[in-house]
Amino acid sequence: QVQLVESGGGLVQTGGSLRLSCAASGRTFSSYAMGWFPQAPGKEREFVAAISWSGGSAYAYYAASVKGRFTISRDNAKNTVYLQMSSLKPEDTAVYYCAASVVVGRTILSAGEYDYWGQGTQVTVSS
Repeated sequence: QVQLVESGGGLVQTGGSLRLSCAASGRTFSSYAMGWFPQAPGKEREFVAAISWSGGSAYAYYAASVKGRFTISRDNAKNTVYLQMSSLKPEDTAVYYCAASVVVGRTILSAGEYDYWGQGTQVTVSS
């Protein structure tokens, strides 16, 4: 069983920045594929960023809507994945969920392929 705890959400003005953190339990964190999925009211969770770890390197992938504004990273020594968000827009407002998959060596973009989810952290961008 993997437990995920997100933090770092809050209220920010348009153009501002936030860094989300997701702390994971588990002894094999470095093998997990990790992702971030925001969910706005009345909408489904959507993919924004994912990262995997293979051969000593991290592999990241982004949705077109956030590429150049968001950066996903991981610190395997701390069992933590981060989402650095900049140039935030009101449409980025959502509850941001962290997800983990025990699949090794793949960067996973589909929410349905993740095995574990955190409780979410609210991000609100004011105009």
